[in-house]
Amino acid sequence: MRLRTQRRNHPAKGSSIKVEPIRDLRAVAQVKALLRSQPRNLCLFTLGINTAYRASELLSLHVGDVAHLTVGDSIDIKQLKNHKYRRATLNGEAYKAIQNWLDAHPDPRPEVPLFRSQKGGALSVSAVNQLVKKWCRNIELQGNYGSHSMRKSWGYHQRMQLDTPVALLMRAYGHATEMQTLEYLCIQPEELKSLYLKMEL
Repeated sequence: MRLRTQRRNHPAKGSSIKVEPIRDLRAVAQVKALLRSQPRNLCLFTLGINTAYRASELLSLHVGDVAHLTVGDSIDIKQLKNHKYRRATLNGEAYKAIQNWLDAHPDPRPEVPLFRSQKGGALSVSAVNQLVKKWCRNIELQGNYGSHSMRKSWGYHQRMQLDTPVALLMRAYGHATEMQTLEYLCIQPEELKSLYLKMEL
C-alpha cells in the first residue's frame, strides 16, 4: 500500500500555499519591535492582529473614525465583500498604537486616511501585502505571509491561546460554517495532528 506524506510548505503539485497566521507570539513581538520607529506601520500591524478586519477594511478608516476612541470603544467598519457592518472592540494595545500614530500623523484632519501613503492617499492592499511579507522576511520567519496573515493571527491565537469557541470566531469573521473558520485559520490540520501526538497506546 502506498502512503502519501506531506511536508510543511511543500504542497501537492498544482496546489497553492495558503497565507499563514503568525503562529509564534515571539515572532509577533519581533515584528512590533521592528516597527517601533515606524508608527504608521506599527499601528497597521497592531490593529491587524487585534481585530478580525481585512486589510481593505482597515485601509478604509479615516483619522476622524478613530481619533475619539478609547479602550473598550468599538469600531464599526462596512465590509467591502458583503456590505454588512462588522464591529470590533478596541483593546489597550490597539488604542496605544492609534494614539502613537496620530501623534506623528503628518495630516491628522478627520477626513484624511488613517493609513496614509507617501503620496497622500490611503495605502493599497497590495502595498500592505508587500509590507507584511517584508516584515516577516526581516525577522527570518519561515512560511508564506501576506496581508491576511494579520487577520488570521488574531483568530489563531484566540483559538490556540485562549481556547475561544470556534462558533464565536466564525461570527467574528462572518464565515458561513465552523469548518470554514478552522480551514481559514490553518488550525484544523494542527488540531488533527495533535490527536495523534497527545496519546501513545
